[in-house]
Amino acid sequence: MPNEKNEIEKLIDTMIFNGDELVKHLKTVLPDSLSEPVMAFHESNVTNLKKVKAFLNQ
Repeated sequence: MPNEKNEIEKLIDTMIFNGDELVKHLKTVLPDSLSEPVMAFHESNVTNLKKVKAFLNQ
């Protein structure tokens, strides 16, 4: 189980990093009216992913 937990944590970190990169790119190509909701959605996802990661570390 510790190995699986470590793999899940790595996956979560990768998802957060890739999401950050995607949002950064989308901000350059989308108008502000569309990029703001995308940023809010990503922030919500990051919050939830961090909660999952914290739950795994209990």
